Amino acid sequence: MTTEADSFPRRHARTQRFTLGAPRSFTVAPDGSRVVFLRSASGTDRANALWVLDPADGAERLAADPRALLGGAEEDLPPEERARRERSREGGAGIVGYATDAAVELASFALSGRLFTAEARTGAVRELPVAGPVIDPRPAPDGRHVAYVARGALRVTGAGGDGDRALAEPEAAGVTYGLAEFIAAEEMGRTRGFWWAPESDRLLVARVDDTPVQRWWIADPAHPERDPHHVAYPAAGTPNAEVRLFVIGLDGSRTEVGWDRGRYPYLARVHWSAAGAPLLLVQTRDQRGQVCLAVDPESGRTRMVHADEDQDWLELFPGVPCWSPSGHLVRIADEGGARVLAVGERPLTGAQLHVRAVLDASGQDVLVTASAGAEAAEAETGEIHVYRVNELGVERVSQEPGVHTAVRAGGVTVLVSATPGRPGSRAQVLRDADRGGDRKAVATVTSYAEDPGLSPRVTLTRGGARRVPCAVLMPTDYHGDTPLPVLLDPYGGPHGQRVVAAHNAHLTSQWFADQGFAVVVADGRGTPGHSPAWEKAVKDDLAAVVLQDQVDTLHALAADFPLDLGRVAIRGWSFGGYLAALAALRRPDVFHAAVVGAPVTDLRLYDTHYQERYLGDPAERPEVYRRNSLIDDAGLVDAAEPHRPMMIIHGLADDNVVVAHSLRLSSALLAAGRPHEVLPLSGVTHMTPQESVAENLLLLQVDFLRRALA
Repeated sequence: MTTEADSFPRRHARTQRFTLGAPRSFTVAPDGSRVVFLRSASGTDRANALWVLDPADGAERLAADPRALLGGAEEDLPPEERARRERSREGGAGIVGYATDAAVELASFALSGRLFTAEARTGAVRELPVAGPVIDPRPAPDGRHVAYVARGALRVTGAGGDGDRALAEPEAAGVTYGLAEFIAAEEMGRTRGFWWAPESDRLLVARVDDTPVQRWWIADPAHPERDPHHVAYPAAGTPNAEVRLFVIGLDGSRTEVGWDRGRYPYLARVHWSAAGAPLLLVQTRDQRGQVCLAVDPESGRTRMVHADEDQDWLELFPGVPCWSPSGHLVRIADEGGARVLAVGERPLTGAQLHVRAVLDASGQDVLVTASAGAEAAEAETGEIHVYRVNELGVERVSQEPGVHTAVRAGGVTVLVSATPGRPGSRAQVLRDADRGGDRKAVATVTSYAEDPGLSPRVTLTRGGARRVPCAVLMPTDYHGDTPLPVLLDPYGGPHGQRVVAAHNAHLTSQWFADQGFAVVVADGRGTPGHSPAWEKAVKDDLAAVVLQDQVDTLHALAADFPLDLGRVAIRGWSFGGYLAALAALRRPDVFHAAVVGAPVTDLRLYDTHYQERYLGDPAERPEVYRRNSLIDDAGLVDAAEPHRPMMIIHGLADDNVVVAHSLRLSSALLAAGRPHEVLPLSGVTHMTPQESVAENLLLLQVDFLRRALA
């Protein structure tokens, strides 16, 4: 199936959802003299280059061009780098990540497993002759050395390319130094495995032994001549990798960091700054307990700084824990029914804000992102703002309605904003006023992202008695009140907010609306950004809670929008695919068709840190897993009549939600005599970056929905 070259599906795929060409990954020098960032050359170019902006005049300078450095050759990524990009959902190419020294003078990055450095002031770029393939190179804070990982060993070289050597090498197969294990990268938001000391004389290095982890084999049926790829996958209830931490000096010294790894096996966060001792955040396996530990780098001994317990689970947040410049612990905590910012033992925010991340804590205030509290007005639905917080109060930095984040240093803030009325995102460089007062915009970073040529006709509102945040999209040319067939388009689960006050977030939903549907996106209980109680309502009961909120919201919206409740379909990917299948199987009285993308069907087959957080250990709670799964060893779980059409889509190379989920669902449907369609995607992972695949997936879904609802 093909389309004309300028169709939305084709352009949506070619531009990677209109993200290519947009500036990203900002770093501000501590003296505010420059801003380093990544950007590709156009809205269809996947290869990111390294750029430097001067806040004084807004001038932008190309610092490193990946095509020139590779001599026009195609990238050749080592397997570890491919896995790292899959964990971070990175679909770009070229320089997809970089790190700098403390002064933001020297940047390092890897291309095709080779190590490069770039001087931010002069633009001088050099390749360092080191052992490869290189993964995650990071300069020391003083810029004199660069550490990196190659073949499971942590290595270091002089910034001039001299003295390359291994500081820690694997003692056996299955052992790596300096890399994050699967669970940390996929579920904890920790993608790193080593951290420089502020004095640049040593590092904290994670040692991962994944030999206890069961092995799964992922084959490529389209190429039977190729060997299957084996992965260490810690499914719920099975052993995790063993993670230890060492202080390793440039002089070869090595000291293990000690904590009760039996009780707290998860190394969730590591922070090392000049403001205090290294900080670790370690969690129990059930994630109901965690402690923040300060490390003595000389002895490896740790002391407890703070401990938390929760009857459901403890969430992990970006940017914390860390030290404030005054030596107080900065953390985000669930207290008094709200998610608050605490410095020391004192909460600095209350129920008016739902704090989501700490962006910077190096100044006299803490920079955070937050949503309005649970009782926020409907007009604030989907907004995320940047705030400055200190003991004197809270100041909102971002002003226009939308979704915002920021990076700051040296009196300069890069504010990245997506709004409902403007395509893409805008990155403004703001400078603090010399004598107090407001910040002023001194530059806007150029974006080459393409205009989608499509404006969502979206209403952000709340639905039902629970005031579920939702977005309703109508066809662009629809001006009547004739009821339309309905397409629910949710993610609907943990860590996946879809109802946001941003233009591009609703482009695909609008395209579906323009095919003749009223599209509803609902963020029911379990989704982020509302309140701790909202997120934790799914404990032990993922299936029933998330599905009921979709049903209740749909029926409530029908009172205000022209929805034909006799023709209702649902589509989703990953958790959304699980939710779509749930809807078709358990509530066929409401839903008449489902597009089920990369679903988790047997919850015992998904990973430990995610699944056990919500449902516990499957060996101890088999009935909880059965109740929440789509299938079990006996077949379909609680499937109701009548049969509803279902299209199941899955990438055969998916190493996150493996294709066994969809194959087992198809087998169970077949055994129950339920007709369905299966669309296997050869060579496709949990992402779908291939242009032809991404484009035709949209078209095939519309074709299926039209047939199913006819």
